[in-house]
Amino acid sequence: MNSSPILPSDTELAAAYLQLAVTLGLVVLCGILNRRYRRQYFSLWALAWAVYSLRLVAIITFLITGVQASLFWHQVATGWTAVAFLGAAFVFAQRAAWRPVYGVLVLFPVVWSFIGIYLLDDFVLAAVPMILFLSVTTAAAGWAFFRYHRLVNSPAARFLALTLFLWALHHLDYPLLRAQGAWNPWGYYLDIAFSIVVGLGIVFLVLEDLDQGLTNLTALSGELQGGLGRKESNAEAMLRRALSMRGVHGSALWITTEGNGHFVQGAGVAALWPFEGAPEPARRAAEQVRHERVPSVTRWNERHEKQFEHAYTAALPVFGEEDVIGAIVVVGEARDPFTVLDNRFLLAFGHQVGVALANEELSRDLIKRTEELERLQARMIHQHEEERARIWRELHDETAQVLAALNLQLGVIAERSDEASAPALDRAKTLLGEGIGSIRSVTRNLRPVALDDLGLIPAMRALARDFHQPATLDVDFKAPSPAPSLSSETESAVYRAMQEGLSNAVRHGARSRVSVTLSCTESHAILTVEDDGPGFSEDIAVRLRSGGGLAGIRERVAVLGGELKMENRNENGAVVSVQLPLQNGNEE
Repeated sequence: MNSSPILPSDTELAAAYLQLAVTLGLVVLCGILNRRYRRQYFSLWALAWAVYSLRLVAIITFLITGVQASLFWHQVATGWTAVAFLGAAFVFAQRAAWRPVYGVLVLFPVVWSFIGIYLLDDFVLAAVPMILFLSVTTAAAGWAFFRYHRLVNSPAARFLALTLFLWALHHLDYPLLRAQGAWNPWGYYLDIAFSIVVGLGIVFLVLEDLDQGLTNLTALSGELQGGLGRKESNAEAMLRRALSMRGVHGSALWITTEGNGHFVQGAGVAALWPFEGAPEPARRAAEQVRHERVPSVTRWNERHEKQFEHAYTAALPVFGEEDVIGAIVVVGEARDPFTVLDNRFLLAFGHQVGVALANEELSRDLIKRTEELERLQARMIHQHEEERARIWRELHDETAQVLAALNLQLGVIAERSDEASAPALDRAKTLLGEGIGSIRSVTRNLRPVALDDLGLIPAMRALARDFHQPATLDVDFKAPSPAPSLSSETESAVYRAMQEGLSNAVRHGARSRVSVTLSCTESHAILTVEDDGPGFSEDIAVRLRSGGGLAGIRERVAVLGGELKMENRNENGAVVSVQLPLQNGNEE
């Protein structure tokens, strides 16, 4: 050749060996990452560093032997290294696929190196185009990472882009300085530094993806634990949260039904998919994960559908007990919206989504059945009240009237009978009077006449007087004035609760004072029956909760949306409280 580089010194050769050792370490690093995460860009990075190692072997051989074939393969390996780095960058940032045009980039180093070294026999003509090619492709790789940073705000990609830009500038000094021996061995050390920094950038990308993926899955999983207290469903909350992932513009839930599938919920740009239909890329991605059972991310190079203007479509399978029951589909500008390197985490999340959807469906069924039971219970209580009213009318209007007439007839007979029959007639009248009294007591329990005739507060005062026993039991009753406006069902429940509370206070004894208080808030009526006795023993409390009058009151109150509580006071005594919602407000 007309011009040749200066022969190496021992320090230059040592620097080349050091660079080879560092590069082989980077090959091992990227190989381990590829084996662990199975991502194509890791294999391309490993390939790039491996080719870079061959470049160093070639230059070491050339420096030792001076054989032109070594220089030829050095330049070819240099060009291929740049192409491999560019390919890794585009696959990472854009999920680029191989195209035939890329073959030109692979062939250029071979063709031009052969022309420059063997045909032109000129070092400068052979080296300068290759150095320009190396610098441009390295800068292009940096631009791919920088563009990715602009899309998703990735500090690691920005760091790697800046490193590659500076390395591209450093390549330009080769024919002017390093090839002439001016930077030996410092040029090698600078290349070593750039190699290490690029390796660190790759590690930063991995750590960033792991952190972002964990953050995404944690946030999405958190939305699945929201429960039934919120207005939106778990799926709606999860899809809304998915919009916060990097570069995501829309998310939707696809569910399989009888061999087919359709989108049932959506958020962002996918909000109308359940109603207007989803674009072809989204449907295709959902069907793909349904059959392959693994997450997928697809880049759509041909945006033939006007309504679909998103570069990437990602789909995550949702698993039921035995098979895939659906998919979560997200669209946007990020090459990997979930940013989860390990698919096992995504698959585990897919199972979690399936379990959450199943649990939510079970919860909805439970709520539906509970509402049906509540309606049935309300109907039964209503029918029970109607039956009590019917029996009350029959006893009050018919049986009691017949017995009263019979009592009159016995009186007439007594006046006309002789003295010998008088004791028997008096005994009959006494028994008849007891029967009439018993019927009146039964009718009073069946249907409180005072509640219908006088209203709630007077009826409760009358009930307190009925239970009041000056010598043994003092019943104190307090109520707001004016009386609250309550529905008839609520009034009946309050009256029955007071009646049962006083009955329990008398039944379980050892009470000298019972306080009954009716109060109202803006939304509830509250009845409290409080005594000064020893409180509920454990067996009595269990019996009262599981059966008897208070259990019936609890059911009646629950139908109206209220709550009954039983508790012992800290000092002594027991408290039975009933809280019922005001149907019509509290009117004065």
